[in-house]
This record gives sequence, C-alpha cells and structure tokens, in this order.
Amino acid sequence: MRFSLTTLALSATLASLVSALSSTLEQVTAFTDGPTNAGMYVYVPTGVTAPAPIIVAIHYCTGTANAYFSGTQYATLADTHGFIVIYPNAPSSGGCWDVASTASLTHEGGGDSLTIVNMVKYAVANLGGDADRVYATGSSSGAMMTNVLAGAYPDIFKAGSSYSGVPDGCFYVEGAQPGQDTPGWNNECSGGTLIKTAQEWGDQVRSYYPGFTGSYPKMLIWHGTADTTLAYPNYAEALKQWSNVLGVSETATNENTPDAGYTQSVYGTTLVGYSGQGVGHTVPVHEAVDLAWFGIA
Repeated sequence: MRFSLTTLALSATLASLVSALSSTLEQVTAFTDGPTNAGMYVYVPTGVTAPAPIIVAIHYCTGTANAYFSGTQYATLADTHGFIVIYPNAPSSGGCWDVASTASLTHEGGGDSLTIVNMVKYAVANLGGDADRVYATGSSSGAMMTNVLAGAYPDIFKAGSSYSGVPDGCFYVEGAQPGQDTPGWNNECSGGTLIKTAQEWGDQVRSYYPGFTGSYPKMLIWHGTADTTLAYPNYAEALKQWSNVLGVSETATNENTPDAGYTQSVYGTTLVGYSGQGVGHTVPVHEAVDLAWFGIA
C-alpha cells in the first residue's frame, strides 16, 4: 500500500513548533496490554489538569507515531488547551492499520482497534485522562481506523474526525487476520466501487457491536475530489453510513467552508462532511476545526 502525505511533511515551521512544546513525545513502554504489538506514544503537556480530554491521533500508511506528532499541531494545541494526545504506532511493516479483519472491526474482537482502546484505558488509569472525553482522528489508514473505532467502540469515543478514509467495514477482507504483517487490502473499496444503501451501511456498523443501545460518536468526514488512493466516492458512502447510524439528514450546504474550495455538508449537530475540490490524498489536517468539533476549543 503506497500512501504519501505530503501535506503533513516536516517543515522548518513545524519543527520550530515542536521545539517550543512544554513536554516531549514519550513512548509508553509500560503499556503491554495489546492484543497486537502497536506501540503507544503520548504527549502529556506539562502541568496538565486531570481529568484531561484525550485525542487519539492515528497516522497514515508508511507513517509513524512520531511523524504524525511532528506533522500535525495537536501537541501544540494540547499545551494551550490542556488535553492528552495518544499517538498509536502501527505494528505492521508498512505502517498500515488492520481495518480488514473481523477481529479489528468487532467490539472486543481483538486486533489493532482493541489495542488502541486499551491505550485509552491506560491513559485514563495512569496519565490523568478523562474517560468521558475521548476523541479519535486520523489520516488515510488512520482515518479508516477512526471510523472503525467509532463503529466498534461507541462506548469509548465521543467524536471522530476522519481525513480521507472509507466507511467503517468497507475494507473488510475475508480471511484477514489481526497481527498479520501486511493488513488486508480491498481494491473494490479503495477504488470507490463498493456502493451500498445508507441502511446497509448503517446495519453493517451496528453489527460490529450487537445490542449496543447508546449514542454513537458524532463524526466529521473529510475527502478530496482528486483522491486517487482512496477514491472520492468513499466520501458519499461514509456520509450515507453515518447519517443512517446517527439518524440524521442533510440540513445545509455551505461553500468555501472552512477554506476556499471546500464544501461543507451539515447533517444537524452530529455529522458534517467537508469535500475539498481538487484536493488529493490526503486532505490537510484542520486541527482547529477538530478541536471545536470535539468541544475542546
């Protein structure tokens, strides 16, 4: 799987921001709960007040926890707004997340999704995290995992922001196993030809946590019209999916929001989509929009 994230490449500006942080990115070697070998890295601002909100920021294929830490502004904003950031590090050799196995897609089924949930539980128990304010975001493969976490663990996550991903369960591959070195790849999904009704997509999400009767996370869905890695039709499919899960319909469309060339599609207060005209893979991270969506800033 060949993902590039040029919009998140290190620059002199970002490097200077990292050097100005109150704390540092730390690997949590005491975290051993698995079940996969994903690494847990955290940024905890100096003097953060517990219980603090937690953002799980999930890297793209070929990426690392350190690259997503350096290439986004979540840590800088954590200093300002007092939240903890967990940066999971994928265990696969190519840096992709398992969003293909039944185990990872299913509540308490195992796989990388459960490992990330166990990181959240560790942060709550040991780092002063607030179990009632946990949010997920990610780019590309990390965006796919964001959707998986929202679907399989709605009891853990309150909101998500998915940058250039696919619907929850779209990347399922029969026979895929958690922990395999190269996670399964679904060409039909990546090519944007896996089309379902909103009801079918919603039923798929609900099947991953049978019997769950609580509220699902509110979601931001971002996608670029020129995406040739995870094709643009996945944007409409994801909106169909989450509109069904959340029981909402489109109420407004706003041009040039939040930036020129973007179209915002509003589905009440629990689902918003952002389509970037001419934007490829992946959509640049809009950290300030995410924090407002999460209710942190």
